Amino acid sequence: MPVNLTIDDVPDEVAELLNERARRSGRTLQDELMAILTDSVLGRAPLSPSEALAEVRALGLKSAGDSVRILRERRDAE
Repeated sequence: MPVNLTIDDVPDEVAELLNERARRSGRTLQDELMAILTDSVLGRAPLSPSEALAEVRALGLKSAGDSVRILRERRDAE
């Protein structure tokens, strides 16, 4: 059963940065906080820019159409 958590006395600067991070990710603050907690607890660290670039290069993309094809395949597989 899901649990509600509350964090008291969050500094304004931290709250503003969390809201900005959520906006950049296209998520609500609630969803962003859930992603942060989930990644932290499950041990999934965000990729560094060089790691992200290495993953993109490993896909062997040759054009923008390749990325669209991959996204469609993943979406359709769900």
